[in-house]
Amino acid sequence: MLGLKLPTDPRWADLAGKSIEEILTDHAYCEQKATSTNISLIQNYPEFEEMVDSLIPIVSEEWGHFKLVLEQLKKRGLKLGLQRKDEYVNELNKFIRRGGSRKESLVEKLLFSALIEARSCERFKLLSLNIDDEELQDFYKNLMVSEAGHYKLFLDMACEYGGKEKVLNRWEEWLEYEAGIMKKLEPRGDRIH
Repeated sequence: MLGLKLPTDPRWADLAGKSIEEILTDHAYCEQKATSTNISLIQNYPEFEEMVDSLIPIVSEEWGHFKLVLEQLKKRGLKLGLQRKDEYVNELNKFIRRGGSRKESLVEKLLFSALIEARSCERFKLLSLNIDDEELQDFYKNLMVSEAGHYKLFLDMACEYGGKEKVLNRWEEWLEYEAGIMKKLEPRGDRIH
């Protein structure tokens, strides 16, 4: 369903399971960044009213996820650590086409967001299947469903604004580029991406 060209290295889930405080910390900041990204899309592209209407509930949901991750940390007597650089997202950001019309710029940012949500969905599925903590298994299963919905929404909006055929061709380019990033990055259990 997600179309990712390269699955996550199976070692990642094992490493993540051994670094609960680190993975939850990174996850919390991923949710915070998702909230900020959606707010930024609303602020920078207010003329796309349908997109604005679609993103308002996503902003609330992502912020709610941030709070849920903090609760998971607290339940375990763990602390939210410092935010770290996200190499995966930084590398993806380099692939965004700059310039062009406002609509073209928006489509690129929607594809960027769709890909992050797709990879998050895949990672949450792995955690739901492989982590030893039963509560976290359920937690990540629920979040996986949410991320899949976000991925689909972003991709559908990009197709609506950019033309389905053109956008799906560009999506294939994004997927190939992302696979290249995944090949280069070492699996780390302290990062969602």
